[in-house]
Amino acid sequence: MATEKAMFAGGCFWCLVKPFDKEEGIIKVLSGYSGGDKPNPTYEEVCLDLTGHYEVVEIEYDPEIYPYEKILDKFWRIIDPTDEGGQFFDRGSSYRTAIFYNSDEQKRQAEKSKADLQASGKFNKNIVTPIIAAKEFYIAEEYHQYYYRKNPVHYERYALGSGRADFQVKHWGNRDGK
Repeated sequence: MATEKAMFAGGCFWCLVKPFDKEEGIIKVLSGYSGGDKPNPTYEEVCLDLTGHYEVVEIEYDPEIYPYEKILDKFWRIIDPTDEGGQFFDRGSSYRTAIFYNSDEQKRQAEKSKADLQASGKFNKNIVTPIIAAKEFYIAEEYHQYYYRKNPVHYERYALGSGRADFQVKHWGNRDGK
C-alpha cells in the first residue's frame, strides 16, 4: 500500500484529529507544528507566537481508499475558512487556518477546492485560508496525540465551548465534517 501525507492547520489541533481518525483509508493523524522557522518547537513556544508555527495535523492516508479531494472536503467542513485571526475562541497566529501542500497536485486540488467553496456561496465572506508549501512537520508532545480519546469529557467541553461545534452545525448541518 502506497500512502501519502497531507497537512492542515485549523485552530486547535485537538479538533482536527477526531474527524479524520478511524475513517477507512486514514492510517494515522498526528498533532504537531509547522510553518515556522524554529526547529523542534514546544507547545508553550507555539502558543506564545514565538516560533511562527501553526498548530497542525499531519494525516497519513491511502489515496486509493480516501482520496485527497475527500480530505479537503472534510477539512473545509471542520473550520471557519473566513477567519484570519484564529479559530473560534482560539486567537493568534498559531491558530490560523492553512492547507500545506506536499506536491503540485495537492496544490492544484487545494486551490480548486478553495475556489469551489468560495463560488458556492456557503459563506458571505471571503475564504481566507492560505495554501502554502509544506515545511517540516514537528510532532507535538505525547499528551496532545489523540487528545479526544485520552480526555473525552474535556475534549467535548472544549469543542462545544469554543463555538466550533455550533458553527459546524449551523453551516453544514452536522459536526466533525460528516
